[in-house]
Amino acid sequence: MDAADPRSESPVERAIREAVERGEFDDLPGRGEPLPGAGRTGPVDANWWVRGYLEREGLSGEALLPPAVQLRKELDRIDGTVARFTDERRVRDHVEEIDARVVDHMRYPVGPWVPIRRPDADAIVARWRAARERPRPTPVGPSARSGAGDDDGTAAPVRRRWWSRLRRR
Repeated sequence: MDAADPRSESPVERAIREAVERGEFDDLPGRGEPLPGAGRTGPVDANWWVRGYLEREGLSGEALLPPAVQLRKELDRIDGTVARFTDERRVRDHVEEIDARVVDHMRYPVGPWVPIRRPDADAIVARWRAARERPRPTPVGPSARSGAGDDDGTAAPVRRRWWSRLRRR
């Protein structure tokens, strides 16, 4: 039997063949051009459409990682995450929330085996305190007010509120 034999083709294949014969696909955009992910110089990336979607939407590829790997990455970045917190209670709450997820993962592991240990809240809080106690350099220049500083004549930096920074945009 011939491939174009009407007895061997499905109704969908017949509808497509008839549309091609009528020329309904001749003026489609991108006709004759390679697919966006088809490498012109190298091999074709099987996940080109996923990478394109993530780039287009401005998303991180971490959302596609297995839960165990996501949790491990979050544990590796915990010091940077808690550095923006201003209250020790908030730091401890965040560590407790991650610890609960680690315990849940240890009970019911999902995905590949990744070595994960429970976070030590006291050690994280100690590092958070040490980072906050480091002296920060005071800005010198147009942002410092003259005459508003200490008794020795040094100028204190101007502290701007978060809402005033947003209004300037």
